[in-house]
Amino acid sequence: MEIDWASLRAAAIETMRLAYTPISDFPVGVAGLVDDGRVIVGCNVENASIGMTLCAECGLISALYASGGGQLVAISCVDAAGAPLMPCGRCRQLLWEHGGPDLLVEALPQPLRMSELLPHAFGYPDMDRVTGRVGGAADVPPELAKWRGRGTVFVHPDISGGETIWTGYWERSSGEPGSAEEKGILEEGPNLANTAAAVAWGLVRTPRIVVVDAQGNLSWAGEGEAPEGIPQRWEEGRS
Repeated sequence: MEIDWASLRAAAIETMRLAYTPISDFPVGVAGLVDDGRVIVGCNVENASIGMTLCAECGLISALYASGGGQLVAISCVDAAGAPLMPCGRCRQLLWEHGGPDLLVEALPQPLRMSELLPHAFGYPDMDRVTGRVGGAADVPPELAKWRGRGTVFVHPDISGGETIWTGYWERSSGEPGSAEEKGILEEGPNLANTAAAVAWGLVRTPRIVVVDAQGNLSWAGEGEAPEGIPQRWEEGRS
């Protein structure tokens, strides 16, 4: 899509003049081009309770959805002199979600992509790594999602068909924040071919993993330092 930066900036300047800035005297206007060709605008609106102040980009995103939604392709944000102005950190995150890494932001001497303004951005893929499938390992049942990151998984050997297999159980600890329930097992693991697979199953659920070998010895396979009473760290390749 061809971008008419002059027209986009003109719309931003016109909107900047409508800004409400009784505290800072720093009006900001922004205009955005949507993927269907619409041009939407926003301006900053200050408030006596400073934390309630709305950036121009907040108004832009509200206008985006009030006028039908879509994805932003390019924006021009300007100050009182009509010069290109960089969005603040909060607004870069907001723009990332509604324009993505390829959203163009007017800058001098040339527009910048959102991926340049917000490298290593947080987004839904980061959430999916916790709430979705992780590395091909079994997902957490939806009814247990609220327990993710809590409790402890105990990995141990078992016998199936005369062969040693590995499994585990995810245990809820008593006194977990936000729960009045007593200590108990949340989920029993499937039969797995080796210790590493059982540990991987556990790590999808919690960073607290204890490996119990056939002799009853304990090893820590979780994140961070081993808790008191667990003398050694489990290493992949060890049975």
